[in-house]
Amino acid sequence: MKSYEVTKIGQHRGKPRLWLEGSKALLGGFLPGKRFEAKKDLDKQMLTLELSDSGCRIVSRKLKGERELPVIDINSGELLSVFDGIEAVRVVVQDGKIFILPLATEIAVKERLGRLKAKLDSGTPILVGSLSHGGGVLSHAIHAGLNEAGLEAKLAFANEIREELLEQASEMNEAWDGETLPLAAPMQELAFDTWAMNQLPKVEVLEAGLPCSGASVAGRAKRGLEHPEAHPDVGHLVVPFLAIIAKVQPAVILLENVKQYLTSASMCILRNQLRDFGYDLYEEVLQAAEWNALEHRERMCMVAVTRGLAFDFAGLVRPDRREQRIAEILDPVPEDASCWSRMEGLKAKQDRDKAEGKGFAMQIVTPFDTKCPTITKGYAKVRSTDPKLQHPSNPDLLRQFTPAEHARIKGIPERVVSGLSATLAHELLGQSICYEPFRAVGRLIGQVMKACGHAMTTPASTYRAAVAG
Repeated sequence: MKSYEVTKIGQHRGKPRLWLEGSKALLGGFLPGKRFEAKKDLDKQMLTLELSDSGCRIVSRKLKGERELPVIDINSGELLSVFDGIEAVRVVVQDGKIFILPLATEIAVKERLGRLKAKLDSGTPILVGSLSHGGGVLSHAIHAGLNEAGLEAKLAFANEIREELLEQASEMNEAWDGETLPLAAPMQELAFDTWAMNQLPKVEVLEAGLPCSGASVAGRAKRGLEHPEAHPDVGHLVVPFLAIIAKVQPAVILLENVKQYLTSASMCILRNQLRDFGYDLYEEVLQAAEWNALEHRERMCMVAVTRGLAFDFAGLVRPDRREQRIAEILDPVPEDASCWSRMEGLKAKQDRDKAEGKGFAMQIVTPFDTKCPTITKGYAKVRSTDPKLQHPSNPDLLRQFTPAEHARIKGIPERVVSGLSATLAHELLGQSICYEPFRAVGRLIGQVMKACGHAMTTPASTYRAAVAG
């Protein structure tokens, strides 16, 4: 390759025109007066200019001062019809040849839509990839939603830095099967390992829950970060995330995080780069309370769909409002069980914090409460501000929620943490989503994808109506 350039297709008297002059023509040997042929390839959507003594076209000349520059002027509507609907093209120069073809992003958009439609038409399962997989709660929810929409999905690969979480997911998470590829590595290491990336298949859906340590209020305060990207371990993960997207070319991307991520620099980068990759972005803050979860966790959800697919969070179906009480999710723990404690040390700390004017206080819930404060990944440390359950008959006694109770509070299938220690189970659950909102998103994505084939042959308005209906 002698030269690579992106240029726009212009207009001249209402007709398309492609004007090439100067060094890019010279580098290919297209000198003034040289003859060449112009051939279009509809299948490859490409125009080839090739030097030929018998060519019917001649390289023109243009004077710039005392310099004579070659000019190639393609103003044939018939030739340029191969680029109908395209505003910009790539110009690739080789010895004696110039290739003019659509931008790589345009080709990628067409390939993604074509691949999705082919799988839907043939009934082949769509492939899903997962990044920052954790224990796979998000994957489980998305697969459940896709299945409810009538789509069969296979988890092609799952990337997670902690091997023990992948091991648990491979055994206890129904989203996995025997062909799921576990990728136990830092995302930033995987993304730039050329050999490893070449082993990954293209997928139709890529979902991720990038670590929120840098973006959350608590995470930033703990480290004194001016902005999320300053976090030394996870602040830069938007870069490998985009690199993996570029490689596996999903038709749909789903990202979840804390709602503060919406105002981060990383999110700005994502919006702009995904737009340039040919995606339309949709963002929403999902409130678990609207799906009757006991934990009223709020999470940012971004869905990016390949241009040509229709998506609208307005199509998200919420269940009828049902009041649930803590008592409904409790294990049958005897009133005299050893897990009940006065927790005098934590109560004393609460008194000290109050005397010093600190805003830390114990969060005590009863079986009659209709919501539970957020349970975080460090719950097993028995910290003063984490929610505690009050004894049913002795208000001085408290206990921690069990892992199974924690799962029910978030609406997560208990099987996901089956067999884990309390410490690891709470960690897996505490950094997860509330389940039902994301199952609903998975269902909506499935409906959008099923409408894809219909959209190829009907107007966009009809397509959007099909998705909404």
